[in-house]
This record gives sequence, C-alpha cells and structure tokens, in this order.
Amino acid sequence: MRRGTASARMTRRAWRAPLMVAALLSLTWGVWLGLLRIGWALPLPWPDQLILHGPLMIGGFLGTLIGIERAIGLARPWAYAGPLASASGALLLVFGPSGPAGPVLITIGSGIMTVVFITIVRRQPSLFASTMLIGAAAWLTGNILWTEGFAIYRVVFWWTTFLVLTIAGERLELNRLLRPTRLVRITFVVAVAIVVGAACAIAWWPSDGVRAMGIGLSALCTWLAVNDIARRTIHRPGLPRYVAVCLLAGYLWLGIAGMIAAATGVFDPGPVHDATLHAIFLGFAVSMIFGHAPIVFPAITGRPVPYRRSLYGPVALLHASVAVRVTGDLFEDLARIRSWGGLLNAAALVWFVVTVAAASANQK
Repeated sequence: MRRGTASARMTRRAWRAPLMVAALLSLTWGVWLGLLRIGWALPLPWPDQLILHGPLMIGGFLGTLIGIERAIGLARPWAYAGPLASASGALLLVFGPSGPAGPVLITIGSGIMTVVFITIVRRQPSLFASTMLIGAAAWLTGNILWTEGFAIYRVVFWWTTFLVLTIAGERLELNRLLRPTRLVRITFVVAVAIVVGAACAIAWWPSDGVRAMGIGLSALCTWLAVNDIARRTIHRPGLPRYVAVCLLAGYLWLGIAGMIAAATGVFDPGPVHDATLHAIFLGFAVSMIFGHAPIVFPAITGRPVPYRRSLYGPVALLHASVAVRVTGDLFEDLARIRSWGGLLNAAALVWFVVTVAAASANQK
C-alpha cells in the first residue's frame, strides 16, 4: 500500500510539471505583451495578441496556479482537469493567433474549478470555502462573457473579484486559529457582498459600479489589515516575517486600488484604469504569490524552497516598481515614467523566479 501511495504521489507530481511550465510560459508572454502595451518596441508575431495580456496573466498564469493548488488540496485526479484546460487554452493563446479555442478552454478550466469548490463546500461547509467558491464563479462568469465577445475591460472586474475573493478566502482559512468573533465574520461577509454586488452592477451602471467596487475593496483591505495573523507574525524572524511583509504590503496596494476606484469611478481603458488594475494584480496579487511561494511551491513541485533573506530583493523591487507605475498613471506630467515602472515590474518577476529557482536548486 505504501509503495502504491508513493507511486501515485510521484505520478501526480509528474502531472504538475507541464502545468507549471505552461503557467510560467503564460506569465512570460503576458509580461512581454504588457511591455508592448506600454510602449516598449518588442517583436509581436500576431498583432491581435496584444489584447491578451490580461487573459494570459489572470487565466493562464494565476488561474492555472490556483487550479493546481486546489487540485492538490482536493486530492482527486479529476480536479487536475481544471488547470489542464486553462493551461492548454493559454498555450493556444501564446503560440497562435487569437481564436475561440483558447478562451473556451480557459472558460472550461474555470468551470471545473467552480465544481472543485462546490465539492469542497459540500465536504466542509465554511465561510472561507464559500468565499472561494464565489470567487471561482466570478472567474467563470467573466470568462463566459469574454467568450461571448464582451470587451476585456468590461469583464476584468469579474476577474478582479475572482482573485480578491480567492485570496481573502485563503487568508480567512489560515486565520481560523485566531477564532474570529461573530462581528468580525459579519464584517467580512459585508465586504465580500459589496465586491460581488459591485461586479454585477458594473454591467448596468459602470461608473457607480466601479465606485462601489472601490468601497468593497477598501473594506476588504481594512478587514485583512486588522484581522490577519500577519500583524503578529511580522514580529517573528525568518520566514514568518517575510510572509507577513509581503501580505501587509499587498493589503496596502489593495486599499490604494480601492481608493482610486471609489474616488474616480473610471471604467473605460486609460491610465487611471491601468493604475487600479495593476495596483490589484501586481501590488496585491503578485505580492501574495511572492509571500506564499516558499510554502505553496514545494507542495506543487515536491522540492523545498528554503527561506533566504535574498527573497526580500525582488519584493522590494516589485513594490517600488508598482509605485512608479501607478504614479505615472495618475499624474499626467509623469506619464513617461509609466513605461519604466512596467519594465521594473517585469524585472521584479524575473528576479523572483531566478531567486526561488536558485534557492530550490541549492537545497540538498
């Protein structure tokens, strides 16, 4: 039995390797397209790929990564069909001109992830699992609209809801040891309800919906900053402090994004829209990935990622580069620095991947 179990584990890890490669390819090409979008002169095989920066970063990279993580947690082979579908769809977007097959496969992947969370909620009814289920359903909703031909800027707030609620649900799950009071849980539910309601409202009242989204994001930021265990672990040395720094810095950017959205109500593409989205997807979501990488990546790859103080380097560059980019977006006189902020965003991601790979390779 033990040999059989060990063999099954090795087989599942073998499945994960190509999925991780596909996720990293999505990240690489998504970053490449992002640099093109902000003015860097780089080769572009197919001009219609330029609009795929967001789908590759969210669906191809983050969606696949979250799908792998949840498939591991569920421990059912069929759950890997979700990240397999999203990774396959992303590869079609990377290596060929835009067509319906890529978006459809990514949509199928989000549908399977939704079923994964339904299964989790049925097994373990809880607020955190329900929150992540709502997030997965939001991703599915946005993807369905995308495949139906809706412009990406019209569906991106559904994708925003997916990432924000997934991360918030994970943090609620990890903070169970603090035994949040009923009032704390109610305020969490209210913040989640505002975010979801705003995503729905944007379809009919775009500006008011974006303002409501900003209020919801600000409320979630406040809840996380006040109630997350990171406020305690930041006083502990080593890995706990590193994770806490990444989390709290990410919450700051979530709050900044919320304030921008609430103050401006900007819905259409442009610099302010760019500032809001990249404060969320880079400042918040990528900071969460940086913080959890030493914990999550070993579960995915089977190789340890030991804590090193050098991990702080890419984290510092990430947040400095997001500050440069958002500043360039918000202040027209400084718009020229926006492209440099984007280049530094890419440099932070590359630096982090190299640092993690080196730490893992040097671990005996």
